[in-house]
Amino acid sequence: MITSPLLSAWPGVRHAFFTRQGGVSQGIYAGLNCGLGSHDERVRVLQNRAYVAGSLGVAADRLVALYQVHSAHCVVVQTPFTHGEAQRADAMVTQVANLALAVSSADCSPVLFASAGVIGAAHAGWRGALGGVIEATIAAMIALGARREDIRASIGPTISQKNYEVGPEVRAAFIDKNAAYGHFFSPSPRDGFFLFDLPGVIAHRLRAAGIAALDDVGLCTYGDEERFFSYRRMTHRGESDYGRHIHGIVLVQS
Repeated sequence: MITSPLLSAWPGVRHAFFTRQGGVSQGIYAGLNCGLGSHDERVRVLQNRAYVAGSLGVAADRLVALYQVHSAHCVVVQTPFTHGEAQRADAMVTQVANLALAVSSADCSPVLFASAGVIGAAHAGWRGALGGVIEATIAAMIALGARREDIRASIGPTISQKNYEVGPEVRAAFIDKNAAYGHFFSPSPRDGFFLFDLPGVIAHRLRAAGIAALDDVGLCTYGDEERFFSYRRMTHRGESDYGRHIHGIVLVQS
């Protein structure tokens, strides 16, 4: 478990960015694979998710996760739901105590949010970040009563710029929206390609949305195989599948 000093200092909130370490999965999924969308044995994934729930201080059926689709869609969660009932979205918020919001990742950015009585969790790949998943999460928190100036946000383990090569179409999508986004792309050793700073873009958009209190745990999923799964590392090796991390936040009942 990795925690954010910023979020840890907020009373009434428990959170964690989980690594691959621990857990009962084996083989390419070795450790704490929490991806029900992976081809890992379902019983092992459920055991891993139950461990995550317990670490966050809730029962396994009160850890909720979405069917992530790289969107900017954010939902409000008021009651627990099963994996089969999960909405297709990439962020969620709640003001309900003892209900853990969890997002999955394997290179994309998990972003956890906390304020007085309202929490949020977002999964932000480049499409979601560009589409506005960060802003949608903040807006949904404010609709539940959070004050923008009180919201804190933490960016979890994410693929770093030096390991994230993208094609010209990704850079063009950002530049078309705002030429200033060119700052987050540097030339790749491969002609015509670029190295993209995903956590940098997310931090930029958080600040632009008025979130002054933010931090980044500064850990690269691709570069630290001992601690993290990585979709991109899997593709580079030609492996058949990959594990997924889970990251969660919960309001603690007072």
